[in-house]
Amino acid sequence: MNRTYIILLLTAFISTSSYAQHAYFADGYHGGIYGHYPVKWKTQFIVDQLSMHPDWRIGLEIEPETWDTVQVRTPEAYRQFKKMAAGEQVEFTNPTYAQPYCFNISGESIIRQFQYGIKKINIHFPDVRFVTYSVEEPCFTSCLPQILKLFGFKYAVLKCPNTCWGGYTSAYGGELVNWIGTDGTSILTVPRYACEKLEKGSTWQTTAWCNSESYLIACREAGIKHPVGMCYQDAGWKNGPWLGSGKNTKNRSYYIRWKDYIEKISVGKTDDDWHFSQEDMRVNLMWGSQVLQKIAQEVRTSENKMLMAEKISTIAHLDNGYRNNQTDMDEAWRTLMLAQHHDSWIVPYNRLNGKVTWAEEIKRWTDGTNSIADKVIKESMQSFYNQNMAVIGTDKRDEYIRFFNTLGTKRKEIANVLLPGEYASMDFKIYDWKGKEIDCQVEKEGEKNWLFFEVKVPPFGYSTYCVRKKESGKKNVPENRITSENKKSTGQEYVVENDLYKIVFDLSKGGTIKSLIAKKEKNKDFAVQTGEYALGELRGFFYEEGQFRSSAEHPAKMTVLRDNIYEKKVKIEGEIASHPFTQIVTLAKGTQRIDFDLTIDWKKNVGIGEYKEKHWRDNRRAYCDDRFKLSVLFPANLHSPHIYKNAPFDVCESKQENTFFASWDQIKHNIILHWVDLVEEKGDYALALLSDHTTSYSHGEDYPLGLTAQYSGVGLWGPDYRITNSLKMKYAIIPHRGKWDEASIATASDSWNEPLLYSCHSLGKVDFKSFIDLHNTGYQISSAQFQDGRIILRLFNAEGDDKKHKIIFHIPLSGVEEVDLNGGCIRKKKIKMRAGASEMDISMPRFGIKTFMLSLID
Repeated sequence: MNRTYIILLLTAFISTSSYAQHAYFADGYHGGIYGHYPVKWKTQFIVDQLSMHPDWRIGLEIEPETWDTVQVRTPEAYRQFKKMAAGEQVEFTNPTYAQPYCFNISGESIIRQFQYGIKKINIHFPDVRFVTYSVEEPCFTSCLPQILKLFGFKYAVLKCPNTCWGGYTSAYGGELVNWIGTDGTSILTVPRYACEKLEKGSTWQTTAWCNSESYLIACREAGIKHPVGMCYQDAGWKNGPWLGSGKNTKNRSYYIRWKDYIEKISVGKTDDDWHFSQEDMRVNLMWGSQVLQKIAQEVRTSENKMLMAEKISTIAHLDNGYRNNQTDMDEAWRTLMLAQHHDSWIVPYNRLNGKVTWAEEIKRWTDGTNSIADKVIKESMQSFYNQNMAVIGTDKRDEYIRFFNTLGTKRKEIANVLLPGEYASMDFKIYDWKGKEIDCQVEKEGEKNWLFFEVKVPPFGYSTYCVRKKESGKKNVPENRITSENKKSTGQEYVVENDLYKIVFDLSKGGTIKSLIAKKEKNKDFAVQTGEYALGELRGFFYEEGQFRSSAEHPAKMTVLRDNIYEKKVKIEGEIASHPFTQIVTLAKGTQRIDFDLTIDWKKNVGIGEYKEKHWRDNRRAYCDDRFKLSVLFPANLHSPHIYKNAPFDVCESKQENTFFASWDQIKHNIILHWVDLVEEKGDYALALLSDHTTSYSHGEDYPLGLTAQYSGVGLWGPDYRITNSLKMKYAIIPHRGKWDEASIATASDSWNEPLLYSCHSLGKVDFKSFIDLHNTGYQISSAQFQDGRIILRLFNAEGDDKKHKIIFHIPLSGVEEVDLNGGCIRKKKIKMRAGASEMDISMPRFGIKTFMLSLID
């Protein structure tokens, strides 16, 4: 028998054996009323195809709101499908309200997406239960096992073979894995197999998209006994069974529902525990493009406002019985969730129903959310008084300023209260709730007058200060105060100094930071004194010029906006490639955080990125490598630093050597959600960076930490992501010692995103009250809301350990239940009464979440 014949025989045997065991396939549809669902014909089409092909099985991730429209516009098709939805051919695998990516929004937003989506689907299909989470886009994040389990899901699927434009998960494992979440929760999962490669010649598919012979052979060789492929078709496509049907089904594949596959077909269990890191999310959107930056900022603003509105309305209810309008709050969450739709982030220029673009619709949606949230916040503060909020200085009696803290930890911060112009000339004193006089200062800024003083606010509560006119004495306004009209500098260097920092700005190099000394950290200078890059430098590759341009190329001028013991604020004016920029830097007394407010007034659209793209379907893309985008750089005087970064209900220690990649098939995780922390590998110093929106960062052994600020050029699907307006972004840095948890960086980020709220009024009293105290636990209040007569409180272990801790409630409680995310009781908690307060002992692992129903005594 010759060699050629043997090879042919073996090849035939392998090919035949690949069919000796069955192959399986998960088919279905994704999309919806916003993301492609032709209402006129689609539902009837699905009904007809299911009837024609009894062997067909489908998974659905259809936007839940779609069924409202289907019910009205095609009632007969809706009625027929409703019967089928409870049968053996259909499985609902993603009930989130607007199919968010998850990795780019807050953990609390992810929970609301599931809660509102499940509720909406069950209104239409009461018998549907949610067992397996599966999606067609990379809508995953590291904390999902915990969230899914708390909603009653049993299984998950980490494949997204046919729509990987925005990224994919790491390839790992075989038939099944135990996906281990950030808190240790395990969920049985079908992974993107280690043998499931990225499709050659494609920039959006893995090899599992059509059960090709080569894919099935690769699965068999990897020891996968029951290989499964997948394609959730776009709901706008007029296809029935993706691989054919009956005897003509491709490669003898069997259609399955994921639930049936895992329970009845697969090996059913595994010892392979996959501790999925956030860096296993290999995702890449158009970070730095102006349109995506604006969307991310709008979503972040609305997320913050909604959580603060719920929390302060809960404080108001506990104090005086205020109740917000739940219908309004539901609508505000609805529009925020729609703004979090994955399509809004990956195709912002696409038009919804042929009309406005996603970007334009998101602005309308988030404006609607903000309007409701602002209204609830205002009403909540007003509910404390017997009359509408009065303006300081309109009455001869004492005036009061009440500060509200929506966090679960106490805060000591510098208050910055806007006063009417005439009040700046008055003599007054400020007293706290103990009757102690508080030092203060009034500072003039243009036509505005600001009152500065240090406030202390208890956890999840409020404190009130009295403003009392003095009969005589020195005025609060110092005669030598510094304003923008009388202090400017265009010299070589300028020093800004307060109780914590001494910063030297090099005006000859665009106002970059030459020295950053942290006085309370052994006078450590965090700025690199020599090197190619400067701290605070703007740098990017302007490809039309064929060169890197930097803000350090030109001198800057500095204007002192504020200079008192409470706050130092300066404005730096310079240029980058002939385009003017303004940077406002603020230091507050006793505050580790240094705030930056950046504006670049682009004169015109310019190209910024690695090169000018011409072929948008190329594997190599100009928008991938962030070193070429315009970035704010932070070269720090740290020894061999590496990165920690937060993610939804998670903090990830980076294992990457760098963030650099240039093609779709080499994506690395480089996302900053709220913050990243640059920490010495061998040492005690670190520099945290906070961002006002989800974007990307850059970092490598020979490249400093950089915050992506601008990309301009061709991107996903070919649109030119142009510069059309000024760039506006805020960020902050925190020089510190110790790891992120020891330095409470997560809490500092929460304080930045949820600033103290205040109201001024003529009637009241000085008081100080806390309702929930998480002191020394490391926990955060993820959310607190009043619903159906009870308080729903969700806690997140952001920085604490897994030991037992006490939560203190200054609330009259009749009972507490720990509940799952569907509201079902897990266990009843014991409450101890002590010194007029209620105490509850709880423990949970780092990055764990727990939800409690608090029943109040009438």
